Amino acid sequence: MIPKIISADDHVIEPAHVWQDRMPAKHKDQAPKIVIAPQGEMTLNDGVWVETPGDGSKMAAWWHFENKRYQIKQMVACPGIPPEEVTMEGVTYEDIATGCYDPKARLADMDLNHVEASLCFPNYPRFCGQLFSEADDLELGLLCVQAYNDWMLDEWCGDSKGRLIPLCIVPLWDPDLAAQEIYRVAQRGCRAVAWSELPSWLGRPGLHGDYWNPFFKACEETGTVICMHIGSGTKTVQTSPEAPTVVTANLIVCNSAASMIDWIFSGKFDQFPKLKLLYAESQIGWIPYFVERADDTWQTHQWAQGENRIPKPPSYYYKKHVYSCFFKDTVGIELLHKIGEDNVLFETDYPHQDGTFPKTLSIAEELFGHLEQETINKIARGNAIKLFDLDFA
Repeated sequence: MIPKIISADDHVIEPAHVWQDRMPAKHKDQAPKIVIAPQGEMTLNDGVWVETPGDGSKMAAWWHFENKRYQIKQMVACPGIPPEEVTMEGVTYEDIATGCYDPKARLADMDLNHVEASLCFPNYPRFCGQLFSEADDLELGLLCVQAYNDWMLDEWCGDSKGRLIPLCIVPLWDPDLAAQEIYRVAQRGCRAVAWSELPSWLGRPGLHGDYWNPFFKACEETGTVICMHIGSGTKTVQTSPEAPTVVTANLIVCNSAASMIDWIFSGKFDQFPKLKLLYAESQIGWIPYFVERADDTWQTHQWAQGENRIPKPPSYYYKKHVYSCFFKDTVGIELLHKIGEDNVLFETDYPHQDGTFPKTLSIAEELFGHLEQETINKIARGNAIKLFDLDFA
């Protein structure tokens, strides 16, 4: 039997008032706002999506912030819509399900979908809030980060009785400010932060140094899980300019693999032994090979590890520190004995195009309903309860 699921990766389409209601009066005109304008076009340029405003008759809701423009697209707000009807066209709020942006409607959709609780990643600020790290005015960017987190805690999660799990963002341009924000939101009950798989791809320092240590220390001290969604490095694998987008869609998990290996060999798990990582929407079938390969190179490529060779094999750190989500991965279930049933969480990816709404129960039954009941319980909810210290049985 599949118990009520705690989904470790869903998304919220931010309502138009998030920043307009919460920014100081003198910054309100500069804060992100929605403008209804003609649909635009999207192109993939060197692994980065670029949006171009259009001039047609079909309208879309566009976020305006500084000189940046982003339209809400159907593909990220289409729960239950058949794949053949999904497009990348811009949409307005009237075109999409209310559960995408209204917490009460979301809870109702969760009831229909056999889901008890849900962790929701951002949409407009992108999967780790990197939009605000690109701001021309970083003081304004910090206010936007704080406004988003206050909205997440007060409005999105506030009246849900714990069913909507807070996930904060941080100012990615300053590790000390990021640490301060972790401490601030932790005092209000937030124990999860959206972060980048590959911060160096955002133009920030990587893991191999002390730059991020204040942030990691804050996460460890507060029990905050570092959650990394596929695509949170902004850039994705594009094999050639003429390759169709589906090629990138299949290869995006490569970022998660690169991130996991980077973390393991960084030595950060020895510096911060209580840190926990979650890879969201990465699926799980790829993990056994990369962990096995890492164990092998740890032994055979000692010359390549420099003076800071990690003292234990990579598989030790993986089992203790790394968790991953899946919702479509029969190979991963077949390899669960290698991946570890304590390191795996289920997700629904609501309201994205490949999410499981409204068929989550039947999909979960088909994927892992044949396993031992104790294992089923761990995957469906138990591992999430333990990882995020949730108040559920």
